[in-house]
Amino acid sequence: MSDVIEKPEVKMKDLKSDDPRWCAGCGDYSILVGLRKFLVNRQLDPASVVNISGIGCSGRIPHYMNTYGFHTIHGRAVPIAMGVALAKPELKVFIHSGDGDSLSIGGNHLMHGIKKNFNCVYLLFDNQIYGLTKNQTSPTSRKGLKTESQPTGSFLDPINPVMFAMSLGASFVASTAEWLGSHFLETVERAYDHHGFSFIHVAQRCPKYNPAAWNYKESNWITFLTHEDGVSVEDAKAKDAKRIEHSPYDFQGALDHAQHVPDVFGVFYQEEKPCYDDELLAANAKAVSLDRSALLDPYRIS
Repeated sequence: MSDVIEKPEVKMKDLKSDDPRWCAGCGDYSILVGLRKFLVNRQLDPASVVNISGIGCSGRIPHYMNTYGFHTIHGRAVPIAMGVALAKPELKVFIHSGDGDSLSIGGNHLMHGIKKNFNCVYLLFDNQIYGLTKNQTSPTSRKGLKTESQPTGSFLDPINPVMFAMSLGASFVASTAEWLGSHFLETVERAYDHHGFSFIHVAQRCPKYNPAAWNYKESNWITFLTHEDGVSVEDAKAKDAKRIEHSPYDFQGALDHAQHVPDVFGVFYQEEKPCYDDELLAANAKAVSLDRSALLDPYRIS
């Protein structure tokens, strides 16, 4: 008789914890389904995964994933996630944050999270609006967009999330769209396999407050970055999209393509770099080992 205990197969229904509460047609539904598909494809034990979010529509993701989770405070998902990565390094950490949560109040934490390159997958849900608080200008709102906070139109050019991550030296940077299901799923796969801080910009529909943000019914405005180490082009839902061959190991090329975000999807850049959590845990283990050894010195026989 075998002593090996087989783990039960993880199925989509096992990952549901509650019924989502988003507006009809919200892109967050697609992201939620895509994340569940990823866990099923990889057969990841839900008890080995933690989903961490800030405030905003994206903040509700941990409520709807039957894994460990934290719904934290506005802009502070990154330091909470790093605490988890240090306290429980065996857990797979996913961070969910909106464009406002990431690039406004949370911009400083995101900046240092990228710099420290700790192990996680960071998804920036970009609907170019503050949706939960009902239609205010966000850091990625397009110039001229009329909102409740700027009724005559946004005065500023939007922040480019990919350029933000690239300029800070992120070790993995990609962009995808929630309505491109297979492209989104494969992007998460590539990000998960990267060791370090994996930054994914996700174009996300908001039909309630910013329906013009993304023209998801057409694809002639999209450019896909293609490479054998990148993400496959989604032909079925983006037949008219352009394609550019780009190596994700080409930093200058990644910067050039990033200038055209938010109209470019794919893996921009990937690099192996030291991870803050790995180095800190290793240093701590060494320190503990030295301390314990020193305690035995008085009792050693010479």
